[in-house]
Amino acid sequence: MKELVEYIAKALVDNPDQVYVSEICGDQTSVLELKVAKEDLGKVIGKQGRSARAMRTILSAASTKLKKRTVLEIIE
Repeated sequence: MKELVEYIAKALVDNPDQVYVSEICGDQTSVLELKVAKEDLGKVIGKQGRSARAMRTILSAASTKLKKRTVLEIIE
């Protein structure tokens, strides 16, 4: 999951070397924290949150296949 979010985020931003994804694992739920450069934050979120929502939808579909719940948090 971590690699998937990192791949998508790097494709969206201007500074792909400043994309950091950390994973906090639990029994049933994993939390992925995405950090990008300040000037790329709007690109990751998108207009009215569309890009962020799309990333969460893809993540949800992939994690359902693994029978686990994954939450994406975008850190400012």
